Amino acid sequence: MERVAGGRTDHYYGKADVTVYRLNRDGRAPAGHSPVFGANVKMLVHGGAFWPTYLKGDNTGLIATDSMKNFIHRETFAFTEYGLEDYCRCLGKKFIETYPQVEGLQVSAVEIPYAGEDGGVAFTPSGPDQAFARIELTRDGVVEAVSGIRGFRLLRLRGSSFRGFVRDQHTTLADRPSRVLHMWLDMEWSYANVEAAFTDGAITSQTRAIVTDVFRSFESGSIQQIIHRMGTRIFADIPEITELRFEATNRTWDVVAERGEELGVYIDPAPPYGILGLTLTR
Repeated sequence: MERVAGGRTDHYYGKADVTVYRLNRDGRAPAGHSPVFGANVKMLVHGGAFWPTYLKGDNTGLIATDSMKNFIHRETFAFTEYGLEDYCRCLGKKFIETYPQVEGLQVSAVEIPYAGEDGGVAFTPSGPDQAFARIELTRDGVVEAVSGIRGFRLLRLRGSSFRGFVRDQHTTLADRPSRVLHMWLDMEWSYANVEAAFTDGAITSQTRAIVTDVFRSFESGSIQQIIHRMGTRIFADIPEITELRFEATNRTWDVVAERGEELGVYIDPAPPYGILGLTLTR
């Protein structure tokens, strides 16, 4: 189920899973960006002109979702920037200008990342973390901007403990003073001013760097403490962000054999897994 922030919220329709790649075939791109811009796009529109389709099957004002897909593909050629937020806004503004029956729409995009090999002409899929953005517009302008990164898979060899938790008849887990920690993390954030979202990807890049730096450098007593530290660091370094939402899962590997903190053999854990959420606001 989707959430629409502005305008009529009793109905929407659109096109999802629209993939597109814009390639700078000469290999050139500004510092911090890649010649490969890949995105998976979802566009949802709403407006009174579409209500007769629900009531009577009257498609007089309806824009076919196949046309939306073609619009996204063709307008990507006209987009010259790199930030997903800028991309979603560009698509949304052009779509509203093109179709007067659209009262509002939501455009979201998930990055399809590729990393360059030496030489500047060869690329391979990267990740697994992917940036995403969700921009909602009405004819008055942008009414909501949300950004985030999904799919972090973070591994720390030592310096993460978990001990001192409740012990009772249900407890079988041993204290771990310095465990191998493997966690997955999704996060998203909102802005105090929606216009602050449009930085051509700079805030997302800065946020990604903070997450990896905190995970690398911070010795923690719990995953909860790690994501809280990430949040406070982001607030300190990026004043444009006003709310942060984290969801982490504990995917720490099961131990086959260990020799202190020198050597270990591990396997993927069987389900179930722990899940942890945190929302921080200024």
